[in-house]
Amino acid sequence: MPTARATPVCDPFDVVALPFPYGERPVRQRRPALVISASFLAREQGLAWVAMITARANPAQPGDIAIADWAEAGLPIASVIRPGKIATVEADRLEILGRLDPATIAQVQEALSRLGAAWLTRPS
Repeated sequence: MPTARATPVCDPFDVVALPFPYGERPVRQRRPALVISASFLAREQGLAWVAMITARANPAQPGDIAIADWAEAGLPIASVIRPGKIATVEADRLEILGRLDPATIAQVQEALSRLGAAWLTRPS
C-alpha cells in the first residue's frame, strides 16, 4: 500500500524546487521558486504560493530582484526572483533548497508591497 508524502512546512522566503511541466514535451523539470505564503497554508490546505526564480543570465524583466547570496539560497547559479510571477502549487511537491539572505528578503517584501500584496509579508 503506498504511503502519502509528507507535506513539508515551508516558511516564507524559503527557496524550493518544484516540478515544472513543459507543454512541448512530456517531461517535468525541477525549477526553483520562492515561497511567499505563510506556513499555515501548507499545513492547513497542502498549498504554497511561490514566486518564480530564474537564472540571472536570462533577459531581465522589470521588477527582477537579484539574489545576493544565491549559494546560501541553495541555487547552483546567480539567479533573480520575479515577484510578479506567482503560482499556487501543491506543498508536498516542494523540496526545500535553502533560504534567502536578509537583504534580498527586504527587497522582496518591498516588491510585494508595491504589487499590492502587503498582507503576504506578515509573519505566519
